[in-house]
Amino acid sequence: MPAATVQGVSDDDQPTTGAPAPEAEPDPAAEVVEPALADTEVRDALPDDLDISEFVGPYVFPNNNRRRVPGYLYLFIGVACLLAWVLLGRDGDAVLVNGGFLAAGIGLVLIGGFHLVAGWNLDVDERDALVAATERVGFPVGHASAQLGWRGLRSRPTWRILLYSAENPPTRRGLVLVDGVDGEIVSWFTEDNPEDWSDLDGELARAGATGGTSEAAAGVEPGADG
Repeated sequence: MPAATVQGVSDDDQPTTGAPAPEAEPDPAAEVVEPALADTEVRDALPDDLDISEFVGPYVFPNNNRRRVPGYLYLFIGVACLLAWVLLGRDGDAVLVNGGFLAAGIGLVLIGGFHLVAGWNLDVDERDALVAATERVGFPVGHASAQLGWRGLRSRPTWRILLYSAENPPTRRGLVLVDGVDGEIVSWFTEDNPEDWSDLDGELARAGATGGTSEAAAGVEPGADG
């Protein structure tokens, strides 16, 4: 008996049994919806340069004498411009070499000379400056911080040291300027601490229990008078 077929449907269109239908591939352009996070699951993260767990050693201030490197480059280019003007553009016959080479050469030589003059060697680091400042203020130092600045037309490097006394909370504070070349005290003053730290008493107590970082950075024993 011949097999019956459905009119209008060919053998190729009839569904086959035994082989599963292929799965549709995901659309890469489809937007991925992430589940919303609760407020208790959101955590702040520090940038890499502020992550204390990645701390590998004390910060080293770059030496001020690196200014001499661009100074030598300016001098070299300036002298080359002057030589080009003397050899080629002095008579005015050259097309590409003109009075601009003379002006540029003089300017670059002056700038290069200033870089060499201002390229002081930083012989006194922040630890030496903190020790010198502690000896000057005359009271036991607790927390302290150092900042490198420059003074005068020749940009002489100078440490700015802010110090607090070792009491909790501090009763005295001072500011000392220490020369970064020879370690001399440029200027200094001390005063009674006008800041109100009463709302930080608990945090200061915990910081004292774990050990202060300022005294270790200064190379001074906590509570020791310079």
